[in-house]
Amino acid sequence: MTLAEMAAGMQGLAPSCGATRVIAVDGHAGAGKTTLAGRLAAALDGCPVVHTDDLATHEEPFGWTDRLAAQVLAPLRAGRDGVHEVYDWHARRFAGERAVAASPYLLLEGVGTGRAALRPHLTLTLWLEVGPAEAHRRGLRRDGPELTRFWTGWTAAEDAHFAADPTRPHADLLVHQDRGRDGGYRFAPGPAARALPGPTDRHGR
Repeated sequence: MTLAEMAAGMQGLAPSCGATRVIAVDGHAGAGKTTLAGRLAAALDGCPVVHTDDLATHEEPFGWTDRLAAQVLAPLRAGRDGVHEVYDWHARRFAGERAVAASPYLLLEGVGTGRAALRPHLTLTLWLEVGPAEAHRRGLRRDGPELTRFWTGWTAAEDAHFAADPTRPHADLLVHQDRGRDGGYRFAPGPAARALPGPTDRHGR
């Protein structure tokens, strides 16, 4: 299944948060989640993307669930636009806001977006099939040696999170990067796979 085919099939899925289908894009740090979310958003008519890096903090890298629920999911469930705070990683404080329009689709991108607390609000969970060692190498290459200490601390926190609350066993689709394929990705059924209806199934046909 290509990215375009997957996006088209999502039309037949029921909304999970008000009138919005919420899709989690999860995987290890450095796996390429932001790039995938950007390409998928474009295939879904430019739908909003929430990056959990904007909600996390130095002190609580995975402590953003309540913030996301209150500032984004609750308004969407009520049919209203959301507005979430944006954390400034240099100033080490929240500085600014970002609007999240109520729309047919919302992508949640970041490590842990497929966590247990969010699953009741999710239509679909995608897991990027990039191992932790390779993702770590990519992240260090992207961010440079000056962030090596940060990556060491982050990796420990990520390992602890996935040990306690793993996403991959609950993924609907496993995403393989495939440069030779249209869109650059191949989607395969995950451990918790559900069938994706075709676009003509939108009205039950």
